[in-house]
Amino acid sequence: MQPFRSRVAPHPYLFIFHSFVAGLVQKIDQRLPVANEYLLLSGGARDGVLDLNPADLGNYAKGADFDLDFTLLVPALKLHDRNQPVTLDMRHSPPCHSWLSLRLCDNAVLSRWSVCCEEEQGQEQDEEQEEAGEHAPSPGSPQSLDGCYFAPSLVTDWFWGVVREAVEELRRSPQRGIPTAERLERNGPLTTIVLQAGSSRVLYDLLPVVSFRGWPAVAQGWLTANHFWDGKITEEEAISGFYLLPCCSPGGGRADREWRLAFSRSEVQLKKCIPFPMVQAFQAAKSILAPVLARPRSGLSLYHLRTLLFWACDRLPSAYLSCADPDTPARLMLGLLDDLATCNMLEHLSDGQALFVARKLACVRSDPLEHLRAAQQAGQLKKELLANANGHGSPGHHSNGIISPSEDKLAQRLQQLVTENPGKSISVFLNPDDVTRPHFRIDDKFY
Repeated sequence: MQPFRSRVAPHPYLFIFHSFVAGLVQKIDQRLPVANEYLLLSGGARDGVLDLNPADLGNYAKGADFDLDFTLLVPALKLHDRNQPVTLDMRHSPPCHSWLSLRLCDNAVLSRWSVCCEEEQGQEQDEEQEEAGEHAPSPGSPQSLDGCYFAPSLVTDWFWGVVREAVEELRRSPQRGIPTAERLERNGPLTTIVLQAGSSRVLYDLLPVVSFRGWPAVAQGWLTANHFWDGKITEEEAISGFYLLPCCSPGGGRADREWRLAFSRSEVQLKKCIPFPMVQAFQAAKSILAPVLARPRSGLSLYHLRTLLFWACDRLPSAYLSCADPDTPARLMLGLLDDLATCNMLEHLSDGQALFVARKLACVRSDPLEHLRAAQQAGQLKKELLANANGHGSPGHHSNGIISPSEDKLAQRLQQLVTENPGKSISVFLNPDDVTRPHFRIDDKFY
């Protein structure tokens, strides 16, 4: 049973690629913040690290298409200044979704992102009424903030185009020590790239997001409850920031307006506090459900299992979660499987989808041990096939490029920072005119 993987990639050369391509993107299109903070999550989008619509994620198989997978959140807009007014317009969206108006941002932000902003039709009518001398909304009313909406569909279109141009530039002028791009594909809001990094094929799911400091007012009630992490990490660590993902609500949401709230930064911190028996239970349930939910995909994903994990840790006694009884992980795993079928996880699905998923979950629950054995055997087979391919020098697993001494020193330094600072926020700051010299910040310290 494997514990949670760190969100920071263990392969040191990935940081070199990350820094280099981010710098290329910045040189091609200067809209990204220069001092940006990228969040690197271990596991691809299909691994349940983000709450994205499962049908949009594309099909990739570990072993056949890649060996390692990661998700990189790329803040297109970083609204960290507490003096910067922000308008999350939740009047038109279901819970956990919002429109984002940039009307209160300064002229520099508006000018930079005008290509990704749209006016709502009603806003155009308001302007016509104002020209006609009719009553205009008062400055303090919600209607005064309408318009200039940051459109997620336009942001993902822009991001796909600029990353594609950066990768094409990299292919035209390859750099020593920089992995080569074997595949570059668009999957819904994701830009997916498969790299040849040394002897490994590494899949990156890149996602443009909006990054915030602090905590949204709509989620303040969560802070007043008791939590399993109380006394283990500070509240400041647990609520250090949140994101908007370019993903609309299921069942008719507006892809041109709706963003989905995500708390990935907080989840990274909370994972450190989960008792080990529950970690084992989650990994077992995940290995069982991954193939069950993958083909065909429905509106249920491994991220739903992750949310149940945190909820179970909040509601179950700490002594039970940490019990040394060897049967504890099995009991907790069965509880997670039961919760997935009963805790309102299927409400957003159509009747046909819900019935289909319910039957699949019932099949798993009727003989979980057999499904767990099958998952373990499949995992072992993949490891053996990968080991044989590496041992016989498979063309897809050859060493690619020579790492220069300076790049090797950078990789070693990065690996040391990751090892010495488990679970901490590691950010990369780039000079777009010199992408070979990144600077790193761990929490509030610079290196």
